Amino acid sequence: MKILGIETSCDETAAAVVEDGTRMLSNQIASQVEIHARYGGVVPEVASRQHLLSIIPVIERAMTEAGVSWKDLSAIAVTVGPGLAGSLLVGVNVAKAIALSRGLPLIGVNHLEAHIYANWLGDGSIDFPVVCLIVSGGHSDLVLMKGHGDYVVLGRTRDDAAGEAFDKAARILGLGYPGGPAIEEASRQGTASIQLPRAWLKGSHDFSFSGVKTALLRLVEAGKVSSVADAAASFQAAVIEVLVTKAVAVARGRRAKKVLLSGGVASNSSLREQLVKHSPLPVLVPPPILCTDNAAMVAACGYYRWQAGRTDGLDLDVVPSLKLV
Repeated sequence: MKILGIETSCDETAAAVVEDGTRMLSNQIASQVEIHARYGGVVPEVASRQHLLSIIPVIERAMTEAGVSWKDLSAIAVTVGPGLAGSLLVGVNVAKAIALSRGLPLIGVNHLEAHIYANWLGDGSIDFPVVCLIVSGGHSDLVLMKGHGDYVVLGRTRDDAAGEAFDKAARILGLGYPGGPAIEEASRQGTASIQLPRAWLKGSHDFSFSGVKTALLRLVEAGKVSSVADAAASFQAAVIEVLVTKAVAVARGRRAKKVLLSGGVASNSSLREQLVKHSPLPVLVPPPILCTDNAAMVAACGYYRWQAGRTDGLDLDVVPSLKLV
């Protein structure tokens, strides 16, 4: 079956067509990065207005790229949360309109769950259980996935998520927005020679990156950072060490088959390399284009929800603070 996925949780307007949860027929993304870069971060009102302008052309391009018509589709999957309320409303209302007018089933999808399912695109043979490390702008979660739709959250961020920490560190160092790619690029020219703290939170698999961000700020304010590249490399190393160490500890402590990495920060090449190097289990990582927000992952997730009989009515609403479990 072919599912049209729609994603508008933050500042990416995306639509994609995926067949049987694994075969990506199209994946169209309209980015707002240049628009929000001038503000140093996402402005919610600007994001929602841009979604209104982009959503229909993006859906049309996704349908054309996939070579399908409305009669070829079996369902519509759309992100309902977590995310920015105004942005989510654009995607959900368009999805409901299409479902009503075309008589198609409607499937609401959790954005965090969708990130996990990016790993199924191109590989539908993943055996359970698996350990999932979700790292994005708003979330840093360690999850045990026992089966489709069956999750146990083992750890989550207590303050700044990894992506949020990268954005703030980049702002402190004057590297611009978005912070993740800027930090990674700058770090290639430096060495991790600056001592920065790691919040291990002993006895817990939770994450905390507020302290390392504050430590970097204090060094910059005190004039103790002579090399932006070294500071970027040191900050990146601190964040990645905690992410990898905690993920590896969970992988060793659970009888899982694989470790799945997902979320926007998963496109960081150093994080990918370090996790693969240290994990006792095979690591599966989507290509970078499927790590950042996209609709193919939404359609893939929607397929498995549909198989489980989880569809929604036209009273479907957005849930900006939606949890995975």
